[in-house]
Amino acid sequence: MHSSNRVRDGIVVAAAAILFALSFPRAGAAWCAPLGAAALFCSWETPSWKRAFGHGWFAGWIFFSITFWWWSTTIKDDVGILAYAAVMAGAALEALAIGAAGILTVLARRRMPAAVVPLAAACAFTATEWIRSIGVLGVPFGQLGTTAAGTPLKVLAAYIGTSGVTLALCVLGFYFADAVLRAAPKRFVIAAVVVAATTTAAWTAWPARHAAPAVIPVAAIQGNITQSLKWQPHMLEEAISRYTTMTREAAQANPHPKLIVWPETVIPLWGFNHNQRLLARFSDLARTSDATIVVGSIATDAKFSYNTLFFFNPGGLQATYEKRQLVPFAESFPGKSWLWWLPYIGELNGHFARGTIDGVYPTMAGLKVAPLICWESAFGDLAYKQLKNGGQVLVISTDDAWFGTSSGPYQHAQIAQLRAIEAGAYVVRAAATGISGILAPDGTWKSEARLEQQAVVSGFIGPPVGSLFSRIGPDAVVAAIAFVYLALIAFPWKRRDAA
Repeated sequence: MHSSNRVRDGIVVAAAAILFALSFPRAGAAWCAPLGAAALFCSWETPSWKRAFGHGWFAGWIFFSITFWWWSTTIKDDVGILAYAAVMAGAALEALAIGAAGILTVLARRRMPAAVVPLAAACAFTATEWIRSIGVLGVPFGQLGTTAAGTPLKVLAAYIGTSGVTLALCVLGFYFADAVLRAAPKRFVIAAVVVAATTTAAWTAWPARHAAPAVIPVAAIQGNITQSLKWQPHMLEEAISRYTTMTREAAQANPHPKLIVWPETVIPLWGFNHNQRLLARFSDLARTSDATIVVGSIATDAKFSYNTLFFFNPGGLQATYEKRQLVPFAESFPGKSWLWWLPYIGELNGHFARGTIDGVYPTMAGLKVAPLICWESAFGDLAYKQLKNGGQVLVISTDDAWFGTSSGPYQHAQIAQLRAIEAGAYVVRAAATGISGILAPDGTWKSEARLEQQAVVSGFIGPPVGSLFSRIGPDAVVAAIAFVYLALIAFPWKRRDAA
């Protein structure tokens, strides 16, 4: 009997992991997310916190190994077969968050009536997901809430962010599992009605439904230079020539764009900021195009290098923005001073330094541009800080060519949809090989270029419509969710019902 229980638990845990993975691109079956949550909750129907942790961790390890498999595309040329070990090791670390949620769920089962355990578990899952998604070592990919980008639940992000959407999905899934486990569907029906009513009310009051017409022309340039070619010495002039030609093409549109965005490090040159010839060349391009042109390259000073965006307007170089959130073990190596003995340190560390917290916000057609570089756009707290500092339109410059045609570019583009909804603002996204495009404040693509296309993506943006989330931010939302869990734990329940 004990062996059969282990097999059953293993099947349930694996089902949770696979359903979670299927809800993300490229499968993109969003309806699998709450079903995965339901299976996970069933695996936590155990009196042992150790088993709950093990089930959550194992489900997370499988889920993240699948969902993060595109990491291997990024690093396999540098470290070979170790790339796959790196993916699974990273997945094992991220899975600790789901394991921790399992422990908190068992604690809830011990202290609360069964009717509120799914709610407490949903709060625990959401809070631990947020914790693994912030900080120097944070990995915000694989957040459950992003899977709702194409569903009605996306509207909740305008009020309570991506974490709030995760909470809603877990509430639905956990209460569904509760109904199956206890043959008591009433609580699930109540939970579903509450989520549906909240979503309907949010949609009714959603500012993005009443956005003013977008009238400011913009463009994103997708030159489609693959990563295998980009860093070869002869490609520097090719990249400059290709993007310059496409920018001139974009500038000939009527009306011509006021903002033209190039991808991250599109000019593969260390010390771009010291090359007076190129600075003058791009200043002239901005002048003849009568536009603000955002160019990604690498700035250097006496000690450090910076992943940088250069803003050229008709008057010359207007501002620079240095990437603040570096990719751990790729652009920077936390703890390198005591991990120097590990193999491939040189290949994994891009030797970049972290930029300043408060970026410079160039003004374009009366709007302040809030830049984000690649990895940064996955961090909801960074995007929120950009808005609080005065940003009005989000510009995402990224080099998703690192991910090839894997699920990585699709996941990254989906995250940009949530950033638009959270901010209640337009997003202009330029990716080296795709997916580039213009996003409206409701998270829909107004124009878009798919993977491995050479394209000029043109469209229109407007002022931000705003959102509740852009005023309160992710920390307040997650703090409120954590408070609900703690309040439920601390409440002096007289008895824990079994029904």
